[in-house]
This record gives sequence, C-alpha cells and structure tokens, in this order.
Amino acid sequence: MRAVRRTAGFLSVALVLVTCLGAQNAPRRGGPPQQQFQEALSHYQSGQYALAAGELEALAQKIPPSFQVDELLGLVYSAEGKDEEANRVLQEAVRLNPASAAARANLAVNLARLGKSSQAEAEFKQAVKAEPDNFEANHDFGEFYARAGRMGRAIPYLARAQHLRPSSYENGYDLALAYEQNGQLEEARRQIQELLRTGETAELHDLLAEVDERSGDYLASAKEYQQAAHLDPSEQNIFDWGSEYLLHHTWNPAVEIFSQGVERYPNSVPFAVGLGLALYWRGDYDEAVKALLRATDLAPSDPHTYYFLSNAYERAPGEASEIIARFRRFEDLCPNDTRAAYYYAMSLWKFKGAENSDVVLPQVVSLLEKAARLDPSYADVHLQLGKLYSEQREYSEAVPEYNRAVQLDPKLIEAHYLLGQAYVHLGKKELAEKEFALHQKLYARHLAEDNQERERIRQFVYSIRGSQKDGRSQ
Repeated sequence: MRAVRRTAGFLSVALVLVTCLGAQNAPRRGGPPQQQFQEALSHYQSGQYALAAGELEALAQKIPPSFQVDELLGLVYSAEGKDEEANRVLQEAVRLNPASAAARANLAVNLARLGKSSQAEAEFKQAVKAEPDNFEANHDFGEFYARAGRMGRAIPYLARAQHLRPSSYENGYDLALAYEQNGQLEEARRQIQELLRTGETAELHDLLAEVDERSGDYLASAKEYQQAAHLDPSEQNIFDWGSEYLLHHTWNPAVEIFSQGVERYPNSVPFAVGLGLALYWRGDYDEAVKALLRATDLAPSDPHTYYFLSNAYERAPGEASEIIARFRRFEDLCPNDTRAAYYYAMSLWKFKGAENSDVVLPQVVSLLEKAARLDPSYADVHLQLGKLYSEQREYSEAVPEYNRAVQLDPKLIEAHYLLGQAYVHLGKKELAEKEFALHQKLYARHLAEDNQERERIRQFVYSIRGSQKDGRSQ
C-alpha cells in the first residue's frame, strides 16, 4: 500500500500564507525592520533560506519578541532541515500567540519530524480545538495519523478538511487513500469519483483500480489500470496494468502489455521479470527464459530475478549454457549468498551432471554443502543433497539429509516421499510406510491450496507495486 503523500517540505503551504498575512502586522520600528522582514519573507518564498535566516536572526536582535518573526524563522529553519533550531523558535511563536491554530499546527509538524509523536498529537489537538474550521490544521492532523498508519483516526480530520475545502485535490486524494487503506471501499470509491468529476488524473484511476481489486471486481480494476496507463504511460502505471492480468492468469494480455513495457523501458527489471513470467505460464518457455536471463543481466546481484529463472529453466534446455553462466556469475558476485551457491549447483546438476558426472557431481556437492553452511535452515539444500546421494545409491548418506529437510520444513512434500523410498532401500519398512503416509496427507492438502509458484507471482507483483508507489509518494 502507498503511504499518504507528504506536503511540500512537510509543512502545510497554508501556514506560509498565514505568515504572509502576519507580515502586514510585523513590528514597526521604522522602515528598516519592516523592510528587513519583507526581504526575509521574499527570500524564503524564493527558496533562499540561508539569506532569509540571516535577515530574520538579525531582525530578532533589534526588536522585542515577535510572533511573526519567530514563526517565519521556524519555517526557514525547517526548510533547511534544522529541526532542532526550528523547534526552539516555533515553541516561542506558540508561547507568544497560543490561540493561533496555524502556529500550533506548525509546531506539531516540527515535533513529528523530531520523532516526538505524542507531543505532536497534543499540539494538533490544540490547533483544531482553537480553530475547528481551520482547513490546514485538520488536513495536517489527518496526514499525521495517516503517516502513522492510524487510518481510523486520520479519516475524520481529512473528511473535515474536505468539507471545509471541497476543491482540494490533495486532501481529497489522501482521504480516498485513507478510506481504501482502512477497508472502507465504498467511501473510497465515492470520494475518487467525486474528484474525477473535476478532472481525470492517472493516480485517481490507479487508486480506483486498487479499490476495485480489493472489492473483487477484476475486470473493473484492469480497466482502471488501463486508463491510468493511457493518461500517464509511466513505468509504474504500465506495470500495474500488465500485472493485473498476470495476477488473474490472463496470459495473452499480460504478455502484450509487458512487451510494450519492455520496449518503452528496456532497462526495467520488473518488466523483464513480468514478461518472463507471463510467457512461461503461457507455455512459451524458451522466450520466457530469455526474458528472465535479461532480468538477471539488468540486476546481476538481485536474488529475486534468479529465483524465477531457477523455476523456469528446466523447460528451456536449449539455453543451458546461458543459464549456467548467469548462475555462475551470481555465485561469483555474491559468494556469501546461500541462494547463489544453491542455484549454481542445481543448474550444473541439471544440465551437466549426466554427461560428466565424475567432474560435475563433486562440484555440485561442494556448492550444496557451502549453501548449507551459509544457511543451515535452508531445507531445500538438504533435500537436494539427499536426492544426489540417492542417485548414487548412497541411501545411508541420503537419509540424514532428508530427515534434516523435513525437520526444517515439515510441509516439504517431496522430502517425505523420497525419505520413504530411501528407507525401503535400507529395509526399514515401518519407517518407509510412515513417510509415505505423511506424503499422501500433505499432497492432498497441497492440491486444495493455491499453487506455490503463482503465490510467488502475487508476492512479486505486490512487492513491486508497493516499493514503486512508496517511493513515488515520499
């Protein structure tokens, strides 16, 4: 899920407007102080924060304590990232004018940046109490709760702000997002549709797609993602559109959209992986592996791309040399990564083990043993060691590996069956029957559950959606 977007500089723009109005009542000790304040204000508004800070600091030395000077200086320090200095003068501004909702909201935002959440919450409460109809105070208080993940508390303040200023797109979007994240899908849909009546944006259609998806309306969701991509053909929007078809196993449209994405964004790892997955499930195995190989070239040290390649390569023996080369590179780049050693071992075993077993199998064993040392809890490593020993008819060596695998992962279906077979070869009939029974029980349960690989597709899609949207919302 996306976080609520930050307002520029984290401070409500409207608080600047309050300061601007306050400038009209700035202390008048002749022309120079007023002129100095106006120059500082102008420099602040143009982003020349160091100049503004120097002018305000000098002014503060000349005149009695001033609410307007302290508030503007607090905004300047905050814009410079000097939160401790900002806190000092914003506290003073509140002391000088405790009835100002804007001053208290400004201080609350600053306290939140300093990680003082309970104090920030208290100041926000004072701000909305002082001026219940202050749009900025309600909006900022709602965003404060939303950023903390407390959507139930955020919604009343965002809703109040929207009532006070129905034309506010930003607040309206954040309110819709809070509704969606809080599971109030109909309220979210109504709010989005209200905003759409005043103008279409890609992010509104994207959010409506998320609402439709959570409501179980896949067709409506795909349509909204498509509209978002047409309005703004960004990497994120096209990926969302294609991944919606990927999630619901509609392979042909997914292949078409991801192909367009790869053409438009040739260096995008998500598009390369998405295209590879769609092609694989459509049955185009050679092309799928080529797309996944491309993904590993784009992100040579990313284990996620190799995971999908490791689950697809057996269907594309014609790409054996390229596959082995990629896994060898991964192991070279990440010598302390269990998966790197494991994937390289499995590719060697699959494609080279039979033709040159005297050379390859010792290397496979060495890599698997390395993987087991790097991560003793990696059950699949022990499963594969057991299979390798079984192929060599070394059943006494295989049994401990299978046992270790099922200890680490009792739901590892294949391990129970293979352990049973090993016991049969060793003449341990009762132990074998026990393992076969467990295998049958687990296999029946597995058939009733989601396919594991398709679950990994969902995880991939949601992780990409979440990471890209979180980055965009900051």
